[in-house]
Amino acid sequence: MHPFLTTYNQKAIPALTKAKQYPSTFLIPKVEKVVVNVGVGDCLGNDKALQEVILLMSQITGQKPVENKARQAISGFKIRQGMIVGLKTTLRGEKMRDFLSKLTLVALPRTRDFRGLPPSSVTADGNLNIGIKDSMIFPEASQLGSSHGLQVTVVSTAASREEARLLYECLGFVFQNEADIQRKPAKKRTYYSKK
Repeated sequence: MHPFLTTYNQKAIPALTKAKQYPSTFLIPKVEKVVVNVGVGDCLGNDKALQEVILLMSQITGQKPVENKARQAISGFKIRQGMIVGLKTTLRGEKMRDFLSKLTLVALPRTRDFRGLPPSSVTADGNLNIGIKDSMIFPEASQLGSSHGLQVTVVSTAASREEARLLYECLGFVFQNEADIQRKPAKKRTYYSKK
């Protein structure tokens, strides 16, 4: 059995059933899929750089990404209709479990100054959104030598934010405590008088 499934069966299911009394085991939340997105706006005219990003995504996720093309031209961003503006990979099953294990056990702890994910990264409908600025935290990216930003969305069947956060904590995701989050002080507004 996959270690991710073992963790889910031994930690997540008992913790979730203890927290919420589910009448059926089918109501216990689980992870449905993982979607990994990469924007390639900086590779618009460079096919070699685009191929490097495609190779990086396929190495990290274990699956070739789908190219997202622009639906309409936007002259302000120098985008023409049909240009590749992003890459997307949807992971399910065994590849999803492999990616989540790699993310929780290897990649996130390698992040510089990692103190946990912010609690606001769990949405109200139970999804977890993680923005990764540097893909070098993945071992495959450090072997390739190229770096790019990633957006990882973990989709679950949880009905609320609290259920989803408990599920993700049981699966190995580390969250910041509310007391540890330092609020940025509001900027002082400076008003200048006209002379």
